[in-house]
Amino acid sequence: MARTKLEPEEQELLEAYDSEEFESDLNADRREYLTKAAEETFKKDKRINIRISSRDLEALQRRALEEGLPYQSLVSSVLHKYVSGGLKDISAHKSGQRRR
Repeated sequence: MARTKLEPEEQELLEAYDSEEFESDLNADRREYLTKAAEETFKKDKRINIRISSRDLEALQRRALEEGLPYQSLVSSVLHKYVSGGLKDISAHKSGQRRR
């Protein structure tokens, strides 16, 4: 199995963890802040209705089944990745090509 090349700082952290000498500097205030941020990030407090083709819906349902999650969760995840910059529109980056 190939190992990932680690930066020196990452290697130092891994060695400390493996030797059980690693101590987290995460204090209670920071932990609380991170917990609240995570909860706010994944809170689903709005509902939308959209119309899509039955072909696209069936494809979404198939992909969700392959991933082992409800198709609504897959749609929500894809939308979240797109708006947060984790999913790019590759057609917008093609230079010199026009859409038909």
